Amino acid sequence: MSKPSPEVYEAGKGMDAHNKVMREIRSEKEASYDPHEPTRVWIDEDNTPDGVYQSLTIILNTGGCRWARAGGCTMCGYVAESVDGGSVAHDALMDQIDACLAHEDENADEKSGLIKIYTSGSFLDEREVGADTRKAIAEAFGDRDRIVVESLPDFVDREKLADFTEEGLETDVAVGLETATDRVRHDCVNKYFDYEQFVEASAEADAAGAGIKAYLLMKPPFLSEQEAIDDMISSIERCAEHAHTVSMNPCNVQRYTMVDELHFRDGYRPPWLWSVAHVLAQTADVDAIVVSDPVGHGSDRGPHNCGECDDRVQRAIKDFDLRQDPSVFEQVSCECEHTWDAVRERETTFNLPLAR
Repeated sequence: MSKPSPEVYEAGKGMDAHNKVMREIRSEKEASYDPHEPTRVWIDEDNTPDGVYQSLTIILNTGGCRWARAGGCTMCGYVAESVDGGSVAHDALMDQIDACLAHEDENADEKSGLIKIYTSGSFLDEREVGADTRKAIAEAFGDRDRIVVESLPDFVDREKLADFTEEGLETDVAVGLETATDRVRHDCVNKYFDYEQFVEASAEADAAGAGIKAYLLMKPPFLSEQEAIDDMISSIERCAEHAHTVSMNPCNVQRYTMVDELHFRDGYRPPWLWSVAHVLAQTADVDAIVVSDPVGHGSDRGPHNCGECDDRVQRAIKDFDLRQDPSVFEQVSCECEHTWDAVRERETTFNLPLAR
């Protein structure tokens, strides 16, 4: 991986100490990746304002998030999977799209109505995906119903989104807001923008006839379990005013991150799955679709309970995502709920984590 370094755009936008540490951690990565192959592609089901769709999720392999190359978010290791050099040519990116379409042909009986495109950075940042490539991708999926593209709020622009809306696609921008609390976003996540910039991006998307899907981070580092729960409930309630869908992402431990360093030294535990279920149940009545897909559930580096009930709780969460019915959580129970209760009551910022 080319050595990350801050550029003028990123300088002074985050905590300098965080960025310095993150650059040192990321520089340890030595693997390289093929610019003609996507990072990942899979087929799933997703709940949208227009109902449940079969979805084709694409993670394009680009030059990586510019903020991550400056240091970046404390929990995000996706830049470590990016192509060296900071950019990928148009033809290579279109080869990745072709590979994803081939995967769909081989693994699905029909075309997916929903396309989700992520870059582990910002699809709307033209240093990651150029304007010509963006237009070509819009044309390639013009026969689908709906598309989601990922971006930080400062790249959300109505003219860029017009490439998709003019194809007749219902278009959503997935914004990694992480939390509606500026202090938590700045100090725990090391993300540079304020909540008001997310609100402005929502207005810009609305002017383009597009929607917003807000991504929130459940339990960033330096928060206790109960602090993380309280912040997530408050964040979902606030985001529902500006996003039709809120996706709560329970933090998992990724390589080449500050969270990984903390976890290795017994200074971080991913959230309990009980916490995820609790937040979903408590926010089921907000005016938005609220979903969660705990990555790495049941593992030490992913959201987990005791190990015995993890799969059952995960299935209930997936069921809730599709039906939005909190009663699904009444069907699962385990003795470890008592430990979870004790952690929420007694864990503080000064004794993290209270239980593994």
